Amino acid sequence: RRQKKTASHAVVELENAKDCSQAGRPLFCPSHPTEELRLFCEQCDQPVCRDCIVDRHRQHSCDFTGNVIHRHGDALRELLKSTQQHMGTLEDVLGQIDDMGRAVYSRVEAVATEISVFASGYVKAIEEHRDRLLKQLEDLKVQKENLLHLQKAQLQQLLLDMRTGVEFTEHLLTNGSDLEILITKGVVVSRLSKLNSVAYNTHPSVDDEIQFSPQERAGQCCGYEVFGAILNKVVNPARCTLHGEDLHSACQNQLTGFTLLCNDTTGEQMRRGGEAVWVTITHKEKRDCAVKPTVCDNGDGTYHISYSPEEPGLYAVCVYVKGQHVQSSPFTLMVKSKFREHQGVFHCCTFCSSGGQKAARCACGGTMPGGYQGCGHGHKGHPGCPHWSCCGQVKESSECLGGPPSNTSQRSLLRTVAL
Repeated sequence: RRQKKTASHAVVELENAKDCSQAGRPLFCPSHPTEELRLFCEQCDQPVCRDCIVDRHRQHSCDFTGNVIHRHGDALRELLKSTQQHMGTLEDVLGQIDDMGRAVYSRVEAVATEISVFASGYVKAIEEHRDRLLKQLEDLKVQKENLLHLQKAQLQQLLLDMRTGVEFTEHLLTNGSDLEILITKGVVVSRLSKLNSVAYNTHPSVDDEIQFSPQERAGQCCGYEVFGAILNKVVNPARCTLHGEDLHSACQNQLTGFTLLCNDTTGEQMRRGGEAVWVTITHKEKRDCAVKPTVCDNGDGTYHISYSPEEPGLYAVCVYVKGQHVQSSPFTLMVKSKFREHQGVFHCCTFCSSGGQKAARCACGGTMPGGYQGCGHGHKGHPGCPHWSCCGQVKESSECLGGPPSNTSQRSLLRTVAL
């Protein structure tokens, strides 16, 4: 009532308006208070009075409210029906959201319980694995201490025996008479010789190489996979060996290699990689000529060393593990020139290849004295088996070792090729 636009309006309390229905009462035009709203302007979509039609809605399409109420009421009912459907859908979605919220809460509680159980079990497994590792470490310490004590006792006894023998011999040589020395010489010599022949280790029988590897898989513990292992196996370069068919020979510009097998102090193979392996391949005559090898760690205690020499000749190969030479290192490598292909034919004998000529001569220098003798193709070949006519090699897949053939050999070779 304090604002201008609504100061003249009739305002009642909502509670009182429930009983005072306005249905049936005429509604008057806000612009023409004395005129009742009986018409409806389609263009402006609002009720109007007669004065409004004459004034502002002169050119508009207007009709009585009773004539248009059905059409507009039906459209409103359709819109109301659609809105009611959306309301039902929204109520269902809100119900689903509430249900999902309760489900999320329940699921979070269940997963939190699972995480707590898992973490407790994991902690228990780790603690048990820790206790097992500490027990293993203690057993290893006791084992090494026992070996050291045994070695120490043996060496102390040997030292005591030697000291006693030395003192007795010195006393004999200092205070004994010539006859006494000669009488006891045999026993003293036997005793000292026996003491000198006793074999003993000049180094401690064990080492302090005890390592812990956190990344090492340690299997299952209480149903959980755990990591961390005690490594007491240490590589011994003197026990490491080299293997390979072409260990001492190679061909120019051909990729070849060999395998390094790392072993521990007892000679057993190391089942893990990660060792410091260093390989050098240098030419013995050309100082500035070296081959750069590639070392591949197989992860099981073996290492494959591959290389491709570019220059022929003798090479010195050094293989180091932890800065120390392995067995058979250094060794000599012979690099041959490029593979020479055979220029002749691979045949069984000169007699067959030459068309039955007894005096035929192979480029390899072999002859067929006596001609046909009846084996193989019916005769013996030179050198008694199939071979290359150019050099006499008996392996079909081999390198040619012969030089250029002579004129007579060339004629025989040409005859063989033509055959």
